[in-house]
Amino acid sequence: MLLTVVSICAGLAFAQLPVDSEVAAGIARIKAIDNHAHPVSAAAHDTEYDALPVESLEASTEPVRTRAGSPLLIDAWRQLFGYQYNDFAPDHVRDLEQRKKKLKDEKGNHYPEWVLDQLGIEVMLANRVAMGPGIQPPRFLWVPFEDALMFPLNNSSLAAENSDRKSFFALEERLLKRYLTECGFSAAPASFDDYLQKVVTGTLERHKRGGAVAVKFEAAYLRSLDFGDTSKSEAARIYGAARNQPIAGESYKKLQDFLLRYIASECGRLGMAVHFHVDAGGGGYFNVGGANPLLLEPLFNDPKLRRANFLMLHGGWPFTREVTALLTKPNVYTDFSSQTFMNYPRAVSQVIREWLEYAPEKVLFATDAYPFSEEMSWEEAAWLANTTGRQALGLALTEMLHDGEITRERASELARMVLHDNARNLYKLK
Repeated sequence: MLLTVVSICAGLAFAQLPVDSEVAAGIARIKAIDNHAHPVSAAAHDTEYDALPVESLEASTEPVRTRAGSPLLIDAWRQLFGYQYNDFAPDHVRDLEQRKKKLKDEKGNHYPEWVLDQLGIEVMLANRVAMGPGIQPPRFLWVPFEDALMFPLNNSSLAAENSDRKSFFALEERLLKRYLTECGFSAAPASFDDYLQKVVTGTLERHKRGGAVAVKFEAAYLRSLDFGDTSKSEAARIYGAARNQPIAGESYKKLQDFLLRYIASECGRLGMAVHFHVDAGGGGYFNVGGANPLLLEPLFNDPKLRRANFLMLHGGWPFTREVTALLTKPNVYTDFSSQTFMNYPRAVSQVIREWLEYAPEKVLFATDAYPFSEEMSWEEAAWLANTTGRQALGLALTEMLHDGEITRERASELARMVLHDNARNLYKLK
């Protein structure tokens, strides 16, 4: 009985380990590469920070950390903008808004870079429909959205499933029309080969020329991630038979499955990584089970797609152990974006530790900075996620150090890998 009590107490003491000061100092010095974010440009009324903005969704229950009135928001204001108060009094918030506006006016197009400087972020991968003023290389690298290319037919049946998908499919159809126009078409071409070569490949090649280092799929907001292996002849038959009429069900899914694999193959040829939203997403209608990363395993196992590098954004939360197992695939990576503003550092640290004990060269730092509201825009979200992410990494390394799994030298090496080198190697950055 005494031995049991001692063991429990030892476990509790271990769980409360603070970040080792030397580890923390080393992490703070590293200029990070942020693998995933949605920065807002310096343009007025910028709306291109996401193809599927979550603010259009019906209300759902927010995590405690990001709810209105969170004290963490005051911490972000204090560190970024010199906020001098400990409350949300209207006159104090108005003072903050004026301070931010003045700063943006002073910095102009350099304001987004200024934000990165405050956070110790060297490069941010910008998930955007298009880049914009102040969101430019070398500090910002482009990750465009390609979901629209998977839905070239009449989507009315899919849009009717719920209010969120109604909003999302309208946005996807608008983006596809933009891509078609850029390829010289007013509508999807009659020939399936023309659609593949002139629209899909043409769009991907244009994005590559525009500086894209990866492409992003938000498909989990639109359908399940179980992408089958449809033959080209079957996909062409479905495309030709249903071009001008509503289609849903298994037939349309087969066409989407083929197009996703075609896009992934082309990205492998072009040297662009393929990012998937793999996480419990926003909105009360989001299908969490449909975002299970294990659904992607047949895609990862396809020999025809081994030239493509896949990255599971957000670490698959809540399926983080499934992600650990999938990191055994030679071309599969993950990051811990989103978790770092939704969850507390201790919980995130346990996820990071498991990944570092398994495949440390495949774990990337990211914030998922996003303009959620006037109060918590992408700057505040980036500060919260950056602060939590570095603290969580420090906790994970401290516990590994405490358990004798790594040396201090290895702890420094792992910190550098996660915060910088793994992303540099994946995207072949100079």
